[in-house]
Formats: sequence, structure tokens, C-alpha cells
Amino acid sequence: MQTRNRFLGDIARVVNGAAGVATGMRDEIESIVQQRLERVLSRLNLVTREEFEVVKALAVKARQEQEVLQKRLDEVEKELRKS
Repeated sequence: MQTRNRFLGDIARVVNGAAGVATGMRDEIESIVQQRLERVLSRLNLVTREEFEVVKALAVKARQEQEVLQKRLDEVEKELRKS
């Protein structure tokens, strides 16, 4: 019985050691993948979220101004046709 408990204890230590190694490998692989992704993304010349939001706001404002100007132009053309 003592030998069996010892054997099971040894197996448990081996399994725990393998789990620790697997966790370490996973962490290392995640780190390597993250570094490579950051390197690839840095070469793509992407804009930041903040830059995108600024340009988006400018486009919305320009569209609104264009709509106002279009209405004014339509009114002026309508007045010219009356004359």
C-alpha cells in the first residue's frame, strides 16, 4: 500500500511539473506572438483611434456645412428663376 501511495505521489508530481512547463510555454508563446503582431502592425502605418475620431468629426462637420450651403444655393437659384 505504501508503494502504491508513493507511486501515485510521483505521478502527481510529474503531472504538476508538466502542467507548470505547459503554462510556461504558453506564456512564452503568447509573448512571442504579441511581439510579432506589434511589429507587423507598426509597419502597416495605421491611424490611432483618436486620429480616426478627429477625421470622422471633421467629415461630419464638412457634410453638414455642405448641406447648409446646398440649401442656400437652391434658394438663390429659385429666386433667380422668379426674376
